[in-house]
Amino acid sequence: MKNSILTAFLLLGLGVGPANAQVLVLGGGIAEDCYEAAKFGSVSPREGAEICTRAIQHEAMKLSNRAATYTNRGVLYMRAGLYEKALSDYEKSKRISPDTGETYLNEGAAYIFIEAYDKALQSLDQAIVYGSNDLHAAYYNRALAKEKLNDVEGAYYDFRRALELKPDWELAEWQLSRFEVSTN
Repeated sequence: MKNSILTAFLLLGLGVGPANAQVLVLGGGIAEDCYEAAKFGSVSPREGAEICTRAIQHEAMKLSNRAATYTNRGVLYMRAGLYEKALSDYEKSKRISPDTGETYLNEGAAYIFIEAYDKALQSLDQAIVYGSNDLHAAYYNRALAKEKLNDVEGAYYDFRRALELKPDWELAEWQLSRFEVSTN
C-alpha cells in the first residue's frame, strides 16, 4: 500500500495561500489510515491527527514511514489551524529523515500561515533543494513569501517557475495576472 504527502491550497488575504503535501508511506495499518485522512479528508483534521497519533504510538514501522506519518499529522494539524503543533511534527520528521522535500514544503506553508516569511523562505529553499514531488507548490509558496517580504521581482519569477512546472495552473496564472511587467 502507498501513503503519500498531499497538496492542498488555502486562502491567505488577497492571494491564494500556500500549498502543502503529504508524504508517501509504504505498508498498511494505522499509518496508511493517517495518510488517507491527510490525502482524502475523509475525516476531520483533528480526527485524522488522532489516527496519526495512534500510528506513531502503537505501530511498528520503518523510520521513513514514521517520518512520513509525522509529516502527514503535521498537514492535518495545519488544516486544523494548529500551526505550532504542525511545525513541531515537521521538526520531528526532519530529525528522522532530513532530506524529504515535502516536509520542508509543508513547514514553509505553516510559516506562511503564521506570517514568519523569512523562515518560510528557508524551508521552501530546502524543499526545492531536496526536490519535493510538488516543486510547483514550493515555488508558488516561495513566491507568496517573497511578495510579503517586498521582493516583488523574485515573487514574479517564482510564480512563473511554478506555472512552467505545472502548465495551465489557474492559481499561478491568476497570481501572474496581478503583475505588470515593463522593460526599460
